[in-house]
Amino acid sequence: MTLSELARGLAPPKAFVDASLTAPAVEAIRLISGVPAPEALPVEAIAKASAQLWADPAAATAALQYSPGPGHPRLREWIAAREGVDPARIVLTNGGMHGLTLAVLTVVERGATVAVDDPVFPGFLWALEAATTRILPVPVRADGFDVEHLAGRLAAGERIAAAYTVPDFHNPAQVSLSADKRAALMRLAERHGFYVLLDDPYRELRFAGRDQGVAAWHDSDRAIHVNSFTKTLGPGWRVGWLVLPEHLAEPVLGLRGRLDVHTSSVTQAIVERLVTADDRWYDDLVRAAAALYRERARVLVDALHEQLPGAFTIREPEGGLFLWPRLTDDRLDPAALYRRAVAAGVIYQPGASFAADQTRPSTSERHLRFAYSDRTPAELVEAVSRLASAF
Repeated sequence: MTLSELARGLAPPKAFVDASLTAPAVEAIRLISGVPAPEALPVEAIAKASAQLWADPAAATAALQYSPGPGHPRLREWIAAREGVDPARIVLTNGGMHGLTLAVLTVVERGATVAVDDPVFPGFLWALEAATTRILPVPVRADGFDVEHLAGRLAAGERIAAAYTVPDFHNPAQVSLSADKRAALMRLAERHGFYVLLDDPYRELRFAGRDQGVAAWHDSDRAIHVNSFTKTLGPGWRVGWLVLPEHLAEPVLGLRGRLDVHTSSVTQAIVERLVTADDRWYDDLVRAAAALYRERARVLVDALHEQLPGAFTIREPEGGLFLWPRLTDDRLDPAALYRRAVAAGVIYQPGASFAADQTRPSTSERHLRFAYSDRTPAELVEAVSRLASAF
């Protein structure tokens, strides 16, 4: 069997632990995936919008035809208004991962170096493999991506094509990039001529703290801002978007014209009906979801403090879907704890899975990533009880 060089070089993704390898003794509570709570998904509104579409012969016929490459104009206009940019800078994508891959293929030469979060969302490394495997890990601090660290590496002679970060409610580290660092990162990109890839699906799920803003991205011609409806309307839609500098819109469309051509016309039509029918509907949906996640984050943090006092250093979440506590006892083996936890019936992502460089020891291995969004408060309390028995 003959494969291309690219296909031969793609190993199966290994960043996440396969919990199925160790069968728990009881039905497991899984704190694994950053997905919306079932209660937060607007199923009835989706059913109504879908029925309206198919009841309108002209709209239904249009939805079954090809879409413009950038996406449906009305949906792009709605997104552009929220982002505060010209609609010409919006390109709809098949979810966030598609947006990241398009960005990588557009601005990263084969074999180039890309600076990445450490810890990192492993999915970006999978997307990056389409162009390169050369990375420069950059620590994620309490206020996000360490811009000074990157500046030091560049001053020492390192050269990069792009820098990648999750600026709001980081996956997995839960922190947000400060406003000062956002501006500093873009100044650094403009000075050294690299692009900044901003993976931002959690931004609107804020339930505490202050929004650090997006002006730094949208005022620069070196920022590619990636977002999607995955965490609000559900991942099954596969509808996301890129906010591009004006000079990149045509190259991105030229590239996708040789790949997927356009995002599903049907899903665009239904999502468009959902978000444009009422000016307040989407904001109300997001606000209700954020309130739900605030409660669940609070329950999880309280249960950890009550049932495992002193076992973790915990930063209170201000939004998003993850908690990233650190084990305080350095004598404790995180891998052994994970095996005991799975046997006790609670499954999470070990922090070691998020190390940018899997060949070297990382501070990530002292962390655990808990995804709380799709678990009920009762399940979260029980999960911590099972974790306590593993301790």
